[in-house]
Amino acid sequence: MKYWSFGCPLPLIAVSLVAALASCVSTAPPEASDGHESAPAAGAITYPAAARGTVVDLHHGEQVPDPYRWLEALDAPQTRAWIAAQNALTERFLADAPRRESIKQRLTELWNFERYADDRGGIVPVTAGGRIFYSKNDGLENQYVVYVQEGIDGAPRVLLDPNTLSSDGTVALSAVEPSRDGKHIAYSVADAGSDWVEWRVRDVATNQDLPDRVKWSKFSGAAWAADGSGFYYSGYDAPDPASQLKDINKFQKLHFHRLGSSAPDPVVYERRDQADWGFSGNVSDDGRYLVISVSLGTDECNLVFVRDLRNPTAPLLELVAEFHAAYQFIGNAGPEFYFVTDDAAERYRVIAVELRRPGRSNWRTVVAEDPKAALRGADFLAGRFVAHSLRDARSELRVFDSKGAELGEVRLPGTGTVVAASAGADDEALFFSFLGFTTPPTLYRLDPITRTAQVFKQPTLSFDPARYETRQVFYPSSDGTRVPMFITARKGTAQDGNNPTLLYGYGGFNIPVTPAFSANTLAWLEMGGVFASANLRGGAEYGRAWHEAGMKTHKQNVFDDFAAAASYLAREKWTRPERLAISGRSNGGLLVAATMLQHPELFGAALPQVGVLDMLRFREFTIGWAWESDYGSVRNAEEYRALRAYSPLHNIKPGVEYPPTLVLTGDHDDRVYPAHSFKFVAELQHAYHGENPMLTRIETRAGHGAGKPTTKVIEEWADVYAFLAKVLAFEPDL
Repeated sequence: MKYWSFGCPLPLIAVSLVAALASCVSTAPPEASDGHESAPAAGAITYPAAARGTVVDLHHGEQVPDPYRWLEALDAPQTRAWIAAQNALTERFLADAPRRESIKQRLTELWNFERYADDRGGIVPVTAGGRIFYSKNDGLENQYVVYVQEGIDGAPRVLLDPNTLSSDGTVALSAVEPSRDGKHIAYSVADAGSDWVEWRVRDVATNQDLPDRVKWSKFSGAAWAADGSGFYYSGYDAPDPASQLKDINKFQKLHFHRLGSSAPDPVVYERRDQADWGFSGNVSDDGRYLVISVSLGTDECNLVFVRDLRNPTAPLLELVAEFHAAYQFIGNAGPEFYFVTDDAAERYRVIAVELRRPGRSNWRTVVAEDPKAALRGADFLAGRFVAHSLRDARSELRVFDSKGAELGEVRLPGTGTVVAASAGADDEALFFSFLGFTTPPTLYRLDPITRTAQVFKQPTLSFDPARYETRQVFYPSSDGTRVPMFITARKGTAQDGNNPTLLYGYGGFNIPVTPAFSANTLAWLEMGGVFASANLRGGAEYGRAWHEAGMKTHKQNVFDDFAAAASYLAREKWTRPERLAISGRSNGGLLVAATMLQHPELFGAALPQVGVLDMLRFREFTIGWAWESDYGSVRNAEEYRALRAYSPLHNIKPGVEYPPTLVLTGDHDDRVYPAHSFKFVAELQHAYHGENPMLTRIETRAGHGAGKPTTKVIEEWADVYAFLAKVLAFEPDL
């Protein structure tokens, strides 16, 4: 049974690390300026002074200055003063933005609806011990609330309200997992958006927490033992309290926590010879086997080890002992194990592996690879496989019998995304959430025998989706590659080149960009905007080759795809460059910054959010080393040259007319360390001397995005849209 996590998707998660790249530099700010402090713009904006230091790194014979290294010390007084000055500057700029308060008011109204789990947060319903666990937000609650009910017709009651854990809503649920008998839940909480979590246990009958506390866990779910005696989880040694948001995480371990125990949790599996390996545990539905997945950074390839829990003295079976493909355990029928894998199947297939004859020659295909659809996952229940695939970035569900014969497709309500929960082999139904750009997440209960899906929970909106439409288009990239893109707009929108348009992208880490619902997008549409979402290379829309075409030395393809999307929107007169803004988060923040620097003439505004912007030092912070599987390494000469060629921090050029830019980050982001954004902003403000604003908005007590309180989300997007209304020069239609 899989665990269910709250918050936004975690595209840059990794579970193991490598040693840090050595550097002999000081993070203290320079004692005095070298005469090159940030200069005021030629227009009305005067930027906060940021002294430039003399730090220089040497990479493959090239000297690379890093004048703002001191901004990596997040809590230094000089850094905190710089943050305060930058936020004050941005606030002054936004003070006269058109309809700023009206935008915030409408965002508040749009967020105020009863909503259920989607790809951004909450629990898609899961059953355990006859109980159904799910999450709901009544509207403006900062965090999703966990509910439980007895069976499909039972009355729901609040089981856990994380809004009571802090006064400002910044303590959030990270993951929840019910025990097999439904008597307990293990849940993890994160403070101020950090990836560090603390595991707790709640008694379902009494709504009371047990004394159990498990600290220093990261990138982990909980896998309960079949008898409910405890759960497996992944953790690290306790970090230095002074640098816990920055220190590199390495040597992850798999632990078992026994309920009621206050002693240190025993290590179930670790590898002191493999600092880079990460571990996650899963207990088979029959409770007999512990399945350990071994990861190496964010690489899709993993190992699979199996332990027979009924025979603790038996040796660990290394079912997959080489990093050559991805294997996702989905269930078992006794000793026959089922995996979704891209082994010999670029778009994935389901295979069966018999533990008594584990050799590769004995593996068999159960659900064959579809040449036109990429398999994203599958569940095994009631003797059926329910397979979730993407066909041109749109979800579809198909049902197969235990031998792999297709029984038919599940009828979905339209073009959108399925967010599926995990079902056990003995479950009668599978719950999933379905959503689209203007379709709020609706919970369904799927009967795998009849292949019918019935609505379980459905929200209502103060928004009329019938006034809007989504169409899918395909455009050529610079090398002729055919790239899909979704465009959502009000019906009848004129293609006259005047529409304010927001283009979103990601393009990395084998993560697909599928139709997603957000009240923020609804507000943009109501303001008269067009919303476009491009399916760039580097994602998972079309399988392994699509992902690899946007990795490492091929990363430039992703930026080319994004620039081509902008050109298409202008060519087809959806908008024009002066009215086109680009947005992306995390790896998408890198996308936005790199593309705006390479093609500033294409855009009227850029919004790099929590971005990876220093491509020569990303591996120096927290889990950044693990992204080398997608980005490459500065230690490899060829990959270094590719990184250096597009690294946003290192490609800002004086004399270039960059579009108005608002860089967003959180001061507690321990996924993409906020110094990425700080240094980029300081360098941009130093080098740029035009009249366009180069600003940043730095959220306090917030991290990478997961668990961000609703109030902070509304405030942030009100500022973003106010910024766009001002710099794109349009009056919001509210």
